[in-house]
This record gives sequence, C-alpha cells and structure tokens, in this order.
Amino acid sequence: MKKNDLFSLEITDMGVGGEGIGKYEGMTFFVKDALIGDTIKARATKLKKNYGYARVEEIIIPSHYRVVPECPLHRQCGGCQIQALSYEEQLAFKKQKVKNNLMRIGGFAEEEVDAVMLPAVGMEYPYRYRNKAQFPVGYDKAGNLVMGFYAARSHQIIPVKDCLLGVKENEPILAAVMQWMSDYRIPAYDENTGKGVVRHILIRYGFTTKEIMVCLIINANKLLQKEALVEALRQIEGMTSISINSNLEKTNVILGKETQCIWGMPYITDYIHLRNTQDFSLTDTAIAYHISPQSFYQVNPVQTEKLYSTALEFAQLTGKESVWDLYCGIGTISLFLSQKARQVYGVEIVPQAIEDAKNNARLNGITNAQFFVGK
Repeated sequence: MKKNDLFSLEITDMGVGGEGIGKYEGMTFFVKDALIGDTIKARATKLKKNYGYARVEEIIIPSHYRVVPECPLHRQCGGCQIQALSYEEQLAFKKQKVKNNLMRIGGFAEEEVDAVMLPAVGMEYPYRYRNKAQFPVGYDKAGNLVMGFYAARSHQIIPVKDCLLGVKENEPILAAVMQWMSDYRIPAYDENTGKGVVRHILIRYGFTTKEIMVCLIINANKLLQKEALVEALRQIEGMTSISINSNLEKTNVILGKETQCIWGMPYITDYIHLRNTQDFSLTDTAIAYHISPQSFYQVNPVQTEKLYSTALEFAQLTGKESVWDLYCGIGTISLFLSQKARQVYGVEIVPQAIEDAKNNARLNGITNAQFFVGK
C-alpha cells in the first residue's frame, strides 16, 4: 500500500468526528464522508505504520443509513460532517459517543450506563435552528469578495449565501454587507498580511422576539462609512442592534475586547420557556435574557428548552437547596434553576458575563440568584 493507491473498503464504524472507519490488509483507515455500512472505492491520502487516511472516490454500495443531504455544500463546508446520515442514525451515533466517553473516561461499566441512559431527544425539524452565525469575510483566489464558512481543516472560505442550519434572515444581511463593502470599497481582512478591515459578520436572532443583532468584527478602531451600513441594515425587518467589534490582533479568535453599538440597543432579548418533560410542550413559564455580541447563549433554542427543563426535573429541587452554577455565563441555567431552588450562586471568570447575568436577574425580578466573578 502506498499513497494514492485505490482499494475497496467496507466501512464498519464511525469515529468521533463523523469519519468512516474500515480495515484493509490489517490497516485501519479513516475516511471523511463515508458512513457505516458503505462499501467504497477509496484512495489512500496519508499512511502511517498501522493506520491511514483515505478519501471517497466512489460509493460502490451505499449504506442503508445514507440519505441525500439537504445542503449542496455539505462536502465542501467544514460545518456539517454527517449530513448524509439519516437523522435517526445521527441521534444513535451521538448517543453512542456519550456512552463510550462515560465508559472510557468516566470508568463506568457498560451495564451501569445502559441502566440509566435514556434515548437521545431529537428535533421535529433539524434545520433552521441556530440563533447565532459567524461568517468570515475574505477573498477567493480570483480576488472576489466572499463570505461564508471555512472548509474543513483550512481557512479557505466557502461562499455561503444561506446555511440551512441558520435562519433565513442571514441571507439579506450578508447581501447588504457585501453590497456596502463593494459600493464603498471597504476591504476584507487578509489574515496573511494583517491588512484590510472586515474580518467577520456576527448575526444573532431571537427566536421568540424575532429581534436581530448584527456585529461587524473589524481590524480597526473605527469604521468608515458606518452611516451607510446602518442605513442598509436598519431596513431589514427585526433589526434591533448594530455594533462593531475591534480586533486588531493576528489571531484566530473572532471577537476582540471592545464593542461599540452604532445603532439601536446594545443587546437583543429572547426567552427560554419551561417545557413539560413528558411531551416537551410549552408551559407559561419563561425567562427573558439580554444577549450581547459576546454573550454565551445556547445556539439551539428549541433543544435548550428541552435540556434545561429536563435538568430541572432531574435535579428534584424542593425549594430548600442552595445550587452552585459554575461557568454560569450570562446566567441562563442559573435563572432557570432559581425557580425551584432556595438560592442559586453563579460563578464565571468573564466579568462582562457576570454583569449580564445580574442584569438578567433584575430583568426577570429574580432575587434568589447571585453572581460572582471567580474561578
């Protein structure tokens, strides 16, 4: 076996990153875009002593778990690794990952895990659920302005106008920013030279309130022609907050330390509802949150409500307990738990997050939750 050799490979397992795994002549091969149950024609791309990597050249016999992906860019974009796997099998795959970690890292016996582990709770419609998107901005090889997502394991930007995991409101926002950059010759940031202005476009969306936030991350302390940008974006229905974030460092970290609101509110508001854990129907109980560009906030609001409601039920709080929420962020879990606990204490290393958590407690009239900066 040598690099670029073609060979037939049966995929018998899947790795933690969603890659297919198969054995050929005593070697284990990891293959991107291959699914358990596939038989493929593979081309060796990298070889080690006992294992190697390959790519799919042809699917000889497709797995019965294989489906046609909804997104035409699924093999180019680095965002979705297992979109060709049926959703039911995706849930089974993720459950198995958790089970394996509990046994391998946690040291639990398989029968112990099986005795307490429940089925994975999926979504009715596993698309259009992300309330946050971050789009890098740059140029393609021909020098054309592009916005989208990075290809897998690279910083090549795959142009994306509309991601099926994000909300449809992202598309007109990207179009407006691109038109503004073209009209006023605002250059994109070049991470190789450290020059240029616009690095990323951060968009947040309130699923309950329909409020929209746009934050441009720029390689500058001020933004030229910002009035024209505001005028274009404020026309989009639901626009609530427009800000700029300055990041002058040569780094892969997206956000810098300084954010300036240039139109509207410095935050958007959204709600997390308590759900009935029997059928996950909504109740009348909801907690409001102010979300800023830097806030940590769960990106899947539907599943967040299911997760938090289930955690609250499993905690079996009686109203007598003091609960510590470590790494509490802006207080999302803390304020949820405060409904049933005597007192909740949230601890977080980021000072701004603690200020947001305190503000969120005041917003909801919650007095039995306290927040502290610490580690």
